[in-house]
Amino acid sequence: MKIGRTKLHLHPEDKVGAGSSHTAASLHCHTHFSKEVLTFIPYYASRVPVVSDYFRRALEQYERSHGASLDFGKAWWTPPVTPRQVIDIETQQIEQRLGLRAMVSITDHDDIEAGLLMQVLDTPRQHPISMEWTVPYGGGFFHVGVHNLPREQATAITSELLKYTNAEPSARNLVELFDLLNQYPSILVVLNHPFWDIEMIGEEQHRRCLREFIGEYRNQIHALEINGFRKWQENELTIALAAEIGLPVVSGGDRHGCQPNTLLNLTKASSFDEMVSEIRDDAHSEIVVMPEYRDSMLMRIFEIVAEVIGHYPDHILGRSYWSDRVFFALDASSPEEMVQLARPLSHYWPNGGPGWVKGSLWLLRRLGSKHLKAALRRARAPQRLGLEYES
Repeated sequence: MKIGRTKLHLHPEDKVGAGSSHTAASLHCHTHFSKEVLTFIPYYASRVPVVSDYFRRALEQYERSHGASLDFGKAWWTPPVTPRQVIDIETQQIEQRLGLRAMVSITDHDDIEAGLLMQVLDTPRQHPISMEWTVPYGGGFFHVGVHNLPREQATAITSELLKYTNAEPSARNLVELFDLLNQYPSILVVLNHPFWDIEMIGEEQHRRCLREFIGEYRNQIHALEINGFRKWQENELTIALAAEIGLPVVSGGDRHGCQPNTLLNLTKASSFDEMVSEIRDDAHSEIVVMPEYRDSMLMRIFEIVAEVIGHYPDHILGRSYWSDRVFFALDASSPEEMVQLARPLSHYWPNGGPGWVKGSLWLLRRLGSKHLKAALRRARAPQRLGLEYES
């Protein structure tokens, strides 16, 4: 078993651009191709004072009108940014702030269209074809970053992976699918934000599932991810777990809005294939933490929410308003029907929704404003990070 070797650097305190690394990779990015599930809405809306009462009444009214409760599992939202915008923003940060060459891996949820598109539109820079794969497991699910699929086989491999996600009768088992991915030396398999109870099954059950998942598939996973939108205490747990099981740690910014990733990977590689080899074969990874990661996590979440619900009059798909980027497929009974029957929320709420929704969104936009962010940054000391890790 290889012992993972992971270094963490803090920018600008560490002279990142002055080292032997001449490339930085931005991993785990989302674009408008990414379908972000809305199953979290009832959990959080029920915990917000005042909003919770309006939300409960709206759900009760829906159930009276339709004879069934509203299924948020058939709803999703999409980020406001295009693949081109994501690559330009990430590249600009890496080149201008770090003085390094940039590589960007877009990982939309269960979708590789962004990578396929950019390989056609931006042929001088061969962008990897990647995705964030939803893996059902133990009553919940994990997110697995599948980076750098071979172009000729990318669509076929993705089809096999999504059969498992969608529980199709013809799906291969998980061992076979991980074996399939490991057949290709160019593919990097990363367990993303492993300690995040994203499925909300409870922290204790999630950690039990995580231990079981690691026990079964440790030898088919190449790295664990520390995540740019998780608290440092959680990322520390990931670092400790990686050291325990002998895997390297890689970065994952997990951007969904307009701001660049706050965690990046440094590499000596001149291609994504070479970087994968560094991590898979040498178990070596170097991560740089950008200053923005040390801002208040709550402040950063408000900022991303404000961007997600923002107005974009020049949106490439015409989805200018937030309600154009939220979709419901209430009558769907399969993943295929969800795509076919999906309607934007603006179809149901042509005037933007009831007053309590408009008021809540107005407040969220104010909380995520740049002026408030600047004031909070001046008022709060940056969070302290324990970066003494080198395993």
